[in-house]
Amino acid sequence: MAGPDPGQAALVLRLAGPLQSWGDQSEFNRRDTRPQPTKSGVIGLLAAAAGHPREEPLGDLLGLTMGVRVDQEGTLLRDYHAVSDYQGRPLPQAGVSAKGVQKPTSPAKYTHVTQRFYLQDAVFVAAVAGPAPLMESLAKAITHPAFPLALGRRSCIPSQPILLGITYESILEVLTTQPWQAGDHARAAFERRHGRLARIDRMVTVEAADGDQILHDEPVSFDPRDRRYSTRRVKHLWRPIPTGFDNPVAPADASSAHDPFALLGW
Repeated sequence: MAGPDPGQAALVLRLAGPLQSWGDQSEFNRRDTRPQPTKSGVIGLLAAAAGHPREEPLGDLLGLTMGVRVDQEGTLLRDYHAVSDYQGRPLPQAGVSAKGVQKPTSPAKYTHVTQRFYLQDAVFVAAVAGPAPLMESLAKAITHPAFPLALGRRSCIPSQPILLGITYESILEVLTTQPWQAGDHARAAFERRHGRLARIDRMVTVEAADGDQILHDEPVSFDPRDRRYSTRRVKHLWRPIPTGFDNPVAPADASSAHDPFALLGW
């Protein structure tokens, strides 16, 4: 396998927070989330860090490649809303008139029910690769962001520093060698169940021309008046990664497994 391109680098990002929401489709009254970060969401985070206004072309942020590792799946939260006008007036509809004014609902509607979905207590490691000078510039921007950073939506604030580092390895190498980033509770639960193992299997998603899944989350424009996305192919892999325990033990192999019949001489 060819080594990494010396002109390329990869940002290693930890995406952790009480709530995350990575939607790749949106309706007026329902906002879903994917089970792991979207490329449009992560590139949007980098654009915010670098101070790119939404109306500005993405420029050198186009064409970056990305991979994601699921370190802690989290759980799905449904946030249910019932919205009414505080003065008791009928609510407007989503459509607008030729003058750009929202049309009234017909028949008059006084309550809108909306649902928003979030991931609770999830942790991901993302690697974004591109030209080394650009990655080094973005690494500085993440630690001194021009705009507030969020995990998919503005209300989803990171609970830990996002930048884990910058590396000149390939995305798959990064996501295979970076230590497990799960929270203390998840790590303690794993240790109670399995002991201090040296490695744990985690799912890794990487971009690949021969990928078997097509995602519609490649950002083309974030302009609110001209928001556009394209597709990309990805593949999902399971890879053993280091747990990061101080004194790990290797998993027992079949030859050292407990044999309940050994004392009987069988």
